[in-house]
Amino acid sequence: QVRLVESEGGLVQAGGSLRLACVFSGGTFDNHNMAWFRQAPGQERAAVATTTYAGGRVYYTDPVKGRFTISRDNAKNTWYLQMNSLRPEDTAVYFCAAAREYVYPSDWTDKGEYPYWGQGTQVTVFS
Repeated sequence: QVRLVESEGGLVQAGGSLRLACVFSGGTFDNHNMAWFRQAPGQERAAVATTTYAGGRVYYTDPVKGRFTISRDNAKNTWYLQMNSLRPEDTAVYFCAAAREYVYPSDWTDKGEYPYWGQGTQVTVFS
């Protein structure tokens, strides 16, 4: 059974950086698209970034473009989200999610495309 475990988030001053990790187990890491989502208090869970299992293509939503970088380490079965130039509005619970094996989500920003989720980790950015 696929399991995703995220690293601890943290408390960061605005302008700072933080890297999140998501460790995959229970399946074949190389065969899954993966995405990061976040959910701020009182808001819907929203997509942040994705990486594809084949070709390693990456996509970002506008609020994080140029500041966040998604990557994967196949040897460690781990995905990363490097977050730079953090802003208070980046404060949220961050979730990693994996699509079904060999499936390219028709809309990668749709959380319904991902059956596997991590537990979530809090990131707080203060000014």
